[in-house]
Amino acid sequence: MLALEFLVHGATKLGEPGVFLMFEESAAELSENVRSLGFDLDALQEQQMLVLDHVHVDRSEILETGEYNLDGLFIRLGYAIDTIGAKRVVLDTLEALFGGLPDEGILRAELRRLFRWLKDRGVSAIITGERGREAITRHGLEEYVADCVLLLDHRVEDNVSTRWLRVVKYRGSAHGTNEYPFMIGAEGVSVLPITSLRLEHEASTERISVGNSGIDEMLGGLGVYRGSSVLVTGSPGAGKSSVGATIADATCRRGERAMLFVFEESASQLLRNMKSIGLDLQHWIDAGLLQVHASRPTHYGLEQHLMLLHDTIGAFKPSVVVVDPISNLSLNRQLTQLEATLMRLVDMLKQQQITGVFTNLTSESGAVQEVATIGVSSLMDTWLVLSNMESNSERIRTIQVVKSRGMPHSNQVREFELTHNGIQLFNVVREGARVVTGAARAMHNGAEHGAVVAGVR
Repeated sequence: MLALEFLVHGATKLGEPGVFLMFEESAAELSENVRSLGFDLDALQEQQMLVLDHVHVDRSEILETGEYNLDGLFIRLGYAIDTIGAKRVVLDTLEALFGGLPDEGILRAELRRLFRWLKDRGVSAIITGERGREAITRHGLEEYVADCVLLLDHRVEDNVSTRWLRVVKYRGSAHGTNEYPFMIGAEGVSVLPITSLRLEHEASTERISVGNSGIDEMLGGLGVYRGSSVLVTGSPGAGKSSVGATIADATCRRGERAMLFVFEESASQLLRNMKSIGLDLQHWIDAGLLQVHASRPTHYGLEQHLMLLHDTIGAFKPSVVVVDPISNLSLNRQLTQLEATLMRLVDMLKQQQITGVFTNLTSESGAVQEVATIGVSSLMDTWLVLSNMESNSERIRTIQVVKSRGMPHSNQVREFELTHNGIQLFNVVREGARVVTGAARAMHNGAEHGAVVAGVR
């Protein structure tokens, strides 16, 4: 698939014709198999941008006399190249030519001659081969003759299948030596390098509202910096998803695009629940300003989740991304893997000046300490902690700003409620040395705030 994309993108994006010489499947079978990826090979052939040639090799039908050579292949391949002026060539797979050849000396000589012939013709070529037992390839020679060697692997860990790519060598060019996860999706092959993300992003001085005047006030009155990372943590029902949805709603109200990635509930359930606090997210979806992507965290591995986010964000180009919650991604996975994945996601968003909002589930007690052990708090520019507390037989929700880099921020713990008009924060009310909350606070303020509104978050 990687080799075929090399030809298709060369033809469609760079105007370079290509030849695909195959030994295992017919041209009709290949064209049919790749339609699901959006590749129309028949159209490219009609435009004289691609030649598909199937060479049938059956050793049982061949009688060997004299020395074996590839002169016939050179003639056939040369004719295809000259027909359309090809700049790119793919041979898939090479082992079919030597399947029954016992003489290793002849095999090595012909492989060297093939690679030299392709270089002399001035074409860029990809030659696929099967993995060997003791060497990278079956014959153990191709990797020494080729200028660039890519090793593909397919492994299953914790019942999750992941494809991996590694650049074994690349003459004349600096290259990464790590394994890179890749996926084959509707848009072809997607690869997200592990080591390509560096701390070189620009820090914006623009501030954007989080959609609630009370929280903005706690953040110096102007909200958060554009392109920053915001962590919202709290115990079950504390209001994390509501805060994330409020930020997404505020983004759409500014005429900007927002994306919600949810791992606990379906998109329909999220839209229904947010209506209870006055957020009509469906309106923004219909307007093309909001996308909601819901999936189970166990459906993919961490690397695949990261690539899906990368590709989806790149296609939609939002200014705010909300991931709710990141704690679900840690299921049955090592924390070091989760930390690395989140670090790369945060860096990717910052490079594109996209504001990232990440919610995280914590226990009822020790929320701050618990999140710190996950290793994500240090990556965040702003950290909001939501808590549930019990006072006078009532459950009280509170919010505090643990940190917010580069701006003045409140050190108060504020009480808040989720109402049919959204999140409502209350000023700290004191009676002597005691802080008054809940119904007592409402009675203290008289009819200014009215009755306490209970909600489920």
